[in-house]
Amino acid sequence: MTTITLLDGGMGQELIARAGSDPGPLWATRVMIDHPGLVRAIHEDYFAAGASLATTNTYNILHDRLAPQGLDALYHALHLRALAEAHEARASAGRGLIAGSMGPLGESYRPDLTPPVEVSAALYAEKARILAPHVDLILIETISSLDLARGALKGARSTDRPVWLSVSVQDRDGTKLRSGEPVAALAGVLAETPADAVLANCSMPEAMSAALAALKPLGLPFGAYANGFSEIEPHTHGTSAPAYCARHDLTPERYADFALGWVAQGATLIGGCCEVGPAHIRHLHQRLRAAGHEIA
Repeated sequence: MTTITLLDGGMGQELIARAGSDPGPLWATRVMIDHPGLVRAIHEDYFAAGASLATTNTYNILHDRLAPQGLDALYHALHLRALAEAHEARASAGRGLIAGSMGPLGESYRPDLTPPVEVSAALYAEKARILAPHVDLILIETISSLDLARGALKGARSTDRPVWLSVSVQDRDGTKLRSGEPVAALAGVLAETPADAVLANCSMPEAMSAALAALKPLGLPFGAYANGFSEIEPHTHGTSAPAYCARHDLTPERYADFALGWVAQGATLIGGCCEVGPAHIRHLHQRLRAAGHEIA
């Protein structure tokens, strides 16, 4: 019926669960130093579950995250370590794409920390130039404001890789970015700097149908990969992300129910974000195939 690119699931929360300890503020980044090979193992599990691609563990490798921990000198080396683990997993699987992840500057879910476009564009261009020689596409993730989307797209487009832009929407109103700006307003951003696909991620699955309805008219391949968190409240104070906790009701079966609904809306890029693990992706792969869809 439809050819689906099945994204992988969350990396950071999976790493915390498997590491058996809280790695601190840098969580998914620090774990590559303390537990070498763990990132590769998770990539391998997602490929074994049927995922079409591996999303590199580079989301949080940003100067504003590393510098406060005295690790900014490792900026380039950490990218290469994450890229190597993704490549090692792909070689083991014998198939798949590699998506180079670029997360939000400032902090996830914090549109109030969006820097000026010229600042973010330069920072993302630096990151994109490291990723580009080693990835099949660049995946800009969890973008919560129009201006951060502008900067990220400009930076990513400094390379020749395809660029996918994924935004995080309000959990109670998927038609709005976490900044309160309408998802539909991405049309103006994309007119300035095009993307090759648009997605919504790291919001509750209940919000994704409305987000996809706003993304579809943009005329690009589109999709969603939701998180397994309880509602993330708006947060505009301090420098940390909002508090969140994992849901206990989002079984692989229930997550697949949501995802099949997104496919019915025309989405062809489907996967999972935080707290959506290999078991969810495996079940989703099975359900998609059973419904007659082809996995790219």
